Amino acid sequence: MNLILQPWQLFCRILAGWINRQQQDVIEYLRTENQVLKEKLGNGRILLNDDQRRRLAVKRKILGRKRLEDVGTLFTPDAILRWHRMLFPQKWNYSQRRKSAGRPPVAQEILDLVLRLVRENPTWGYDRIQGALANVGHQVSDQTVGNILKEYELEPACDRKRQTTWKTFIKSHWDVLAAIDFTTIEVWTKGGLVTYYLLFVMELATRRVHLADCTPNPNEPWMKQIARNLTDMEDGFVNGTRYILMDRDGKFCEAFRKVLEDAGTEPVILPARSPNLNAHVERFMRSIKDECLSRLIFFGENMLRNAVREFLQHDHRERNHHGLGNVIFQPGDEVGRIAGWVECGERLGGLLNYYHRKAP
Repeated sequence: MNLILQPWQLFCRILAGWINRQQQDVIEYLRTENQVLKEKLGNGRILLNDDQRRRLAVKRKILGRKRLEDVGTLFTPDAILRWHRMLFPQKWNYSQRRKSAGRPPVAQEILDLVLRLVRENPTWGYDRIQGALANVGHQVSDQTVGNILKEYELEPACDRKRQTTWKTFIKSHWDVLAAIDFTTIEVWTKGGLVTYYLLFVMELATRRVHLADCTPNPNEPWMKQIARNLTDMEDGFVNGTRYILMDRDGKFCEAFRKVLEDAGTEPVILPARSPNLNAHVERFMRSIKDECLSRLIFFGENMLRNAVREFLQHDHRERNHHGLGNVIFQPGDEVGRIAGWVECGERLGGLLNYYHRKAP
């Protein structure tokens, strides 16, 4: 029986044929393009990532092996099938959703606290650290503490307590520790320009500084007399001091050190080229040079002594110290006053300024 096509059916068939022809033209172009790419690549391999392989494998499943061969792609059907077999199991891979095996990791807060306790207390063992953690609300085992120390390559307490750091030594002897050092300045005298040696001593706990003396010739007899003055039973500046830090300057001779030792003050000689180990007195030397000595021309020893005396008064009573919480360690009555006009006080002709309130 002959079928009579309706006009709309005829139109649909014509449209479908036209679309099919268009698709064939596109496919032919893509096949030609792939052939050109193959010729350009030769035997070179095209490296794809997993996402690119997955996309090709999905499209291959839609086409099927037969049609895929007809298209003539850059990759063989066997290669795409292999990618499909490799990528298919990933659909069921939930490993990233799975929680990690074993115990949960140690919290960063606990880790930081353990390292801090070890650093600040080199003689503490695992149990002592565990107890300190429990005191602040962290319940961990001593084995966890040991694992942390091993991870950061820290020795057990029996080894750490033999390795006292210089910082720990200074802190543990803070109240009985002093430091001593020289600085020099050029002074005009009747004989011309003369180098003067100034010897300063500092109490590290208070930052109080004392000018032991100044001289153009710091020989052994002078140094021995300085040692006797510093250790005098009544008003010696280092009387009662257990240790005094000094560098390897030859002026700190054996006779000088012997007088100190006989008075009960042990000289601690620093390693060579280690100014950071005597940082507090070194910082004072920089301050007095930058703010006073390097900004004046001295004519005679008396002018030098007066300038140093004025600077020490300023340093003790009017100058804030960062190492002591930015406060003045020997403040006068006017410091902290909230009533009255703010006035500028000065020393050495305005070279050293400070501010205070005048009493109403």
